[in-house]
Amino acid sequence: MALTQMALDSLDFDATVALAEKVAPHVDILEIGTPCIKHNGIKLLETLRAKFPNNLILVDLKTMDAGEYEAEPFYKAGGDICTVLGASGIATIKGVIAAAKKYGKEVQVDMINVDDKVALAKECVAAGAQIIGVHTGLDAQAAGHTPFADLTAISAAVGGSAKISVAGGIKANTTQQVKDAGAAIIVAGAAIYGAADPAAAAAEITGIAH
Repeated sequence: MALTQMALDSLDFDATVALAEKVAPHVDILEIGTPCIKHNGIKLLETLRAKFPNNLILVDLKTMDAGEYEAEPFYKAGGDICTVLGASGIATIKGVIAAAKKYGKEVQVDMINVDDKVALAKECVAAGAQIIGVHTGLDAQAAGHTPFADLTAISAAVGGSAKISVAGGIKANTTQQVKDAGAAIIVAGAAIYGAADPAAAAAEITGIAH
């Protein structure tokens, strides 16, 4: 079984909450996307935490520096998972791990733009990171890249000791492939919020993932 994660990417506060209300019953994790959290701030996290007690909430901070200092307020406000960039270096990653430990929460290390993803994934898991994020960004997707090669390599390296999250253009018709390749968390954004019926699209992907 893989968990499903819905990326909330709108900058509009009310539209984000309204979309979350539609999809929350059909996904496991609500993700506050990076542009969304930068624009709306911690108030959005507090609002979603109060409204959706049964969902995990991931705050996609993509922390690059001051790991513990930046992440701690978001764990304190109810975030279950915060992200830190693998490219930030192990000291910053360890800072976010320290903040997570204070609140009994989890850390996801985002491997976007990391050259040696396997080596860093091993180092992060050894330091206490629970989730490794295989993330093909929007710009890389536009250039034709997919997450499958990275997923296969990282799954072979750390799949037994950490959860692997996969994001990047995943749709219902690729969910099974991503799950079979070793993903424990499957992230969908546009495939849900771009659908005519976001709730139905979320339910379809979750049905395959579970």
